[in-house]
Amino acid sequence: MINLRCIGRSFRYCLNARTYSISTSAATAKAIAADGNGDRIKVQPKLSRNTPGSTGSAVVTGGSKNPIVAAAFASLRSDENGREDSAAGGSDAKQDVQIDEMIMKANTVAELLAVSDVTKVNRKQALKIVSILAEWSSIKKVNLSDFENDSRFVELCSLLGRTGTQRTAGGARTNGGGSSAKSTELQGDDLQTVLGITANDEAAKLIAGLTLPQMIKVMSSLAAKKKRSIPLLRSLSFNIASSPGQLNLKECGDLLYAMACLNFRDVVLTGRICADVDRELAKNTDKMAPIVSVLTSLGMLRYRDGAVLDNLCGWIAAHHELCKPTQLGSLLLSLATLNYEPISMDTIKAKLVANVSENDFIRSTDWLNTVWSLTILNCVSGEQLSSVLNADFFHRLQDERRGNLQPSMKIKLLNMAAAAKRVPGAKESLLATHRTELFVPFEPSKDKRVLVTGMLDALKSLIPSESMVKISQTTTMGFTIDAECVLDNKCLPLPVDKEHEQGTRIALLVHDYHDMCQGPHVALNGIQALNMRLLEQEGYTVLSIPYNEFSTSDKLLKRVEYLQKKFKSIVTSKQ
Repeated sequence: MINLRCIGRSFRYCLNARTYSISTSAATAKAIAADGNGDRIKVQPKLSRNTPGSTGSAVVTGGSKNPIVAAAFASLRSDENGREDSAAGGSDAKQDVQIDEMIMKANTVAELLAVSDVTKVNRKQALKIVSILAEWSSIKKVNLSDFENDSRFVELCSLLGRTGTQRTAGGARTNGGGSSAKSTELQGDDLQTVLGITANDEAAKLIAGLTLPQMIKVMSSLAAKKKRSIPLLRSLSFNIASSPGQLNLKECGDLLYAMACLNFRDVVLTGRICADVDRELAKNTDKMAPIVSVLTSLGMLRYRDGAVLDNLCGWIAAHHELCKPTQLGSLLLSLATLNYEPISMDTIKAKLVANVSENDFIRSTDWLNTVWSLTILNCVSGEQLSSVLNADFFHRLQDERRGNLQPSMKIKLLNMAAAAKRVPGAKESLLATHRTELFVPFEPSKDKRVLVTGMLDALKSLIPSESMVKISQTTTMGFTIDAECVLDNKCLPLPVDKEHEQGTRIALLVHDYHDMCQGPHVALNGIQALNMRLLEQEGYTVLSIPYNEFSTSDKLLKRVEYLQKKFKSIVTSKQ
């Protein structure tokens, strides 16, 4: 039996060790206060999935074989139901007080279970009885086997678990209770009980009792339901990361994909997954799908680990005959997003990229993403660019999207149209006929606006004249320039609207958290790296201002000194 105090202490210690701050004391205090039993400590169940050959889920150490008991202990969190049951009339409330006193005075299992015999108990009182029995079992005062098959105890558990109609192993439906409860099973398993909990802190306490496959299933279910419970996700990530079990490639892909769908980034868990990917990779001989799944999810998470990416891409290069065109597209999109060129890139180009064409893809959007990815990776051909930068391809895109192109698609087309100017053999005819349809209004996020404002405040201290600075300059390349200025060889500002032979035209781009890849190798993501390269092709010197170097919490003087130092470095390098 797992004692809640132990769980609370170890769970809170482990989370604090990882700088998480989840307080479970409030939820615990609320549960104790609601029961009117502040001296007793609640205990939480150890849940496990039913396996062939067993009749249920283990609830406490000692091996309860009744899944109803698992559901009952999982129900210890039911705040809403407790409130419903406590909303009784005056006479019912008086009777409840008497029943509570009987429960408090009971000193044996027989006396506790007798309470449910002499009167009808509500869910709150059933919860109190089961909690006391669970505590006695955990301290070895009684044995679970002495009462787990008692019809009165099973009925209390059924009330807590709200099992409703049950079914026997053969599928026949019964109304529950009685000696036949040992052969029945819950229609919803313990995982569904965890997922159904509305109190996130209480659900998080149950995670430690699940097996590794069950925790992965819970994470995937949360992603499928778009249920982003931070306490529950943190509990899952900690327990999965610290689990001694080995993750296979499919489980690694499932976990990474769930984290990406929920926009939940955890460095420790991702590092653990990547370590297992490296170990499992050598065992894989013919399965391409899990490899591509892991790569795709790493791209979605923007997690840049060069060693893992090299190993995954090396495996694909060695088994290139197994790689389908759509899988190649996913591989290239992930590498482009992460702005990473693996050591096996030459082999991938020669064996895969050289043989791929638009006809290999069913959807035009997949070909668009593939050519755009090759553009970011700086290995696109003129023929590939020409295939997407024309009116016919644009109309096919519109037909697929029913005339409603996403802004991201328009930005990709603008990116490639700008890049085509420097690619031999590339023919671009799209802007001449569809420039207005490709217009995209750029609206930075709140966090980025704060950073840009902080940068502009510092820039105005260095260059006070408005004629010397341009801000928020929209380009035809698919992005905006946060600020633009021209400096002479003495680092003095020049009018920005005029051409200066001896001047250095500088484009300032502010990069926030979402513009960067995370992981062991922090760097700009592929989109921002391409934007900088396109500006350099237009004659700009680009000054990147990343969030991890430039903070609005710094004093203005420090921010001014930061920009001044960067300007001097740029001007000096030009001389």
